Amino acid sequence: MIGKLKGILSEVDGNIGLIETSGGVFYRVFLFPALISQHSLTSPIEIYTYLQVKEDDLVLFGFRTKEEYSFFTLLLTVSGVGPKTAYTVISFSKVDEVIAAIKSNDIDYFSRIKGLGKKTAMKIILELSQKLKQEFSLEKMYLSDEDKTVVDALVSLGFKPQEARNALRRLPKNLSMEDKIKESLKRIK
Repeated sequence: MIGKLKGILSEVDGNIGLIETSGGVFYRVFLFPALISQHSLTSPIEIYTYLQVKEDDLVLFGFRTKEEYSFFTLLLTVSGVGPKTAYTVISFSKVDEVIAAIKSNDIDYFSRIKGLGKKTAMKIILELSQKLKQEFSLEKMYLSDEDKTVVDALVSLGFKPQEARNALRRLPKNLSMEDKIKESLKRIK
């Protein structure tokens, strides 16, 4: 298996780069947009790789760090998540942000990733929360209609949706809607 490549980035076409090794072999590799923007053409590049073997094709995926590669392989253990989906999740943001979203059961974070449905997002959270030793909570994923109103009110006051949801999750469930807004405002500021 090809575990790491070191060479020169010779061509870029979309999110596919051609990397020329010192032996004159060119490897076609899927690269994150952030990785491509960090390297200009003819600049040296060193990446970790994952080789997907298909019946009729071999596909290389490139990663900046070993952490990205390791998390990619962890995502592949989720049923229904293939290399392209896992690669999309990792290219969406930093690994620690994805892990934080899993730990906080944040389904909205995953719904912002293009091409990722709610069922797959729920599978990722459920299966990886167990592997990351976090408690999975279905009720933390969904907000009641009253809680959605509280979040909408906080967002209209200028707070980020994630800040509002996080503040709301830390409140007792038996508070009135007005009290939830007041307490959330205290906790966010």
